[in-house]
Amino acid sequence: MRVSVDQDQCVGSGQCVQTLAEVFDQGVEDGLVVLLQESPSEELREGARRAAARCPGGAISIIE
Repeated sequence: MRVSVDQDQCVGSGQCVQTLAEVFDQGVEDGLVVLLQESPSEELREGARRAAARCPGGAISIIE
């Protein structure tokens, strides 16, 4: 699995960070998504999928 983010689509809601802070963070100045792990471990993959599904801006893509 590979995770990709598009900051141009991010609305800064923080749903990704609330769902999986091990993989996502938010920028201090702009609040936009910051990807911490492009290839999360097996244990984090379901959380990454949930974060992508909850993203209101559609900024998170999962490549299986």
